Amino acid sequence: MFVFSPNYPYQEPDNYALLPIPERLSAPSTITGRNVVMAFIDSGFYPHPDLDNRILAHIDVATHQPVESTQDVPHDHIYSWHGQMTSVVAAGSGLTSRGKYRGIASAAKTVLVRITNRRGQVKEQDILRGLDWVIDNHRRFGIRIVNVSVGGDHETSDPLHFLFRAIRKLTDAGIVVVTAAGNSSKPILLPPASSPDAITVGGFDDRNTLDPSRWQVYHHSYGKTYDGQTKPDVIAPATWIASPIMPGSTMEKESRWLAPLLRAPSDEAIRQILWNGYADLGFSRNQAEKPDLEVLMELQKRLHAHKIIDEHHQHVDGTSVSTAIVSSVIAQMLEINPSLTPVQVRNILVSTATRLVGVPTEQQGAGIVNPTIAIKMAAS
Repeated sequence: MFVFSPNYPYQEPDNYALLPIPERLSAPSTITGRNVVMAFIDSGFYPHPDLDNRILAHIDVATHQPVESTQDVPHDHIYSWHGQMTSVVAAGSGLTSRGKYRGIASAAKTVLVRITNRRGQVKEQDILRGLDWVIDNHRRFGIRIVNVSVGGDHETSDPLHFLFRAIRKLTDAGIVVVTAAGNSSKPILLPPASSPDAITVGGFDDRNTLDPSRWQVYHHSYGKTYDGQTKPDVIAPATWIASPIMPGSTMEKESRWLAPLLRAPSDEAIRQILWNGYADLGFSRNQAEKPDLEVLMELQKRLHAHKIIDEHHQHVDGTSVSTAIVSSVIAQMLEINPSLTPVQVRNILVSTATRLVGVPTEQQGAGIVNPTIAIKMAAS
């Protein structure tokens, strides 16, 4: 029998399991970001079922005249995937996985700010338009956290850089700004990650195991701010993270048939799956009826290329997702203690983090976020 396998690390043969985010960080399951509003500034979004009725608004700031909707989330598959990933990783309910792949802040409300410009780019001025919209509207929606999983254009040591000033305004207004360090593995930080006022997040690779001896640092960017602060401030899981496959995409159509192959108990079961789905997979009737090794290897190749976990999820990586995870931990803290200031939030995260053994401070900051201890300190 031909045996299909996923391309993420797993601990037991024939028992393919990807750890959910709350389990990876031992995050309390009873604290879910209730009554906390998180804004996501990203390339685009999709109204995924895991966000159910918790999307307060979608705003498109592609031009200087923002287009706001509370009834619909306009989307396209090219630009919407990344924001779907960050928002669902942080605040998804786990509906499409029967609760397995829920975000740590699974009850938080969201405001989705699309910043891709008319040329299909995300530049620093586009990020600024998103931040400015939050500055002007945060009171209206009660926004407490801004997740910025996008990066800027150039290094700068200018304390008056427009992104630094915008983040300072938000911080002064009591809003926690969380930014992605970037994925270059180099000591190079771009705005907004290099803002002294932002909580900058790097990543680590836990190899899909709870055994700390196997953990290692992720290839994120790092460095210092203009005033000498070490960045990132903290790190969080940055790879092998379950994220929704974009509904309506070609990948979703294929994953409907590819995912069951991971559980197929026999050659006959494989042939039946292929026969039912050969059209969606782009094979001929003859290939489906009598699949040879070339067809089976092509199916295995696609399972890996799409990073398939199950019919609705793939695994993703990058500081974009580790940033969303830290934002969700902050939502837990603010649920317990809504009076926390951004400075207090940062101090708690830093003082309760756990060091990743053998990794220099300049690359990990204070270390791995620790939701349980951070929440206890937030409540005290």
